[in-house]
Amino acid sequence: MSKTKEFLIPFVGLKLGKHHFEYQISNAFFENFDYDEFQNSDIKVALVLDKKGNMMELDFKHKGTINVPCDLTSEEFDLPIKGKMKLIVRFGDEFNNDNEELLILPHGEHEIDVAQYIYEMIALSVPLKRVHPGVKDGSLQTEALTKLNELTVKEQKEESKQEEDIDPRWDKLKKLLTDK
Repeated sequence: MSKTKEFLIPFVGLKLGKHHFEYQISNAFFENFDYDEFQNSDIKVALVLDKKGNMMELDFKHKGTINVPCDLTSEEFDLPIKGKMKLIVRFGDEFNNDNEELLILPHGEHEIDVAQYIYEMIALSVPLKRVHPGVKDGSLQTEALTKLNELTVKEQKEESKQEEDIDPRWDKLKKLLTDK
């Protein structure tokens, strides 16, 4: 992925305290990561960097919509997403990002690239099962839903027929067990 200056934060020149950053994320951002799950995206990311003497705390929050296909009907719809993430940045001898909540930067480092963390936060906030809101409330009418409804009705009718076809002699045998 190519580094963009928009997501590089030079923390050396910042005073101690809180600093606010805002980013508008679109599909161009996800193209840098070769991620093409969304047809369209409009996400606002707010980042608060709290610089302290020997460490920094980064609080990420995002809210917006992504355009994705429904898993049941393949109809595209705008799915609202939101989420947050906290990252603590400390300084050490060498770079280490093994822990998802702790980042260790070398002592000579003067800037931090937050693009990877924004990408991971948004990608992890998307639900595994994406269902069109019209499917849930019954207002969406598509060919796929009509076919699904036809198939479920047939299954229920077959089950009720099996229950009706029980031989009456079995009921008499069951009665013998309960008469003891």
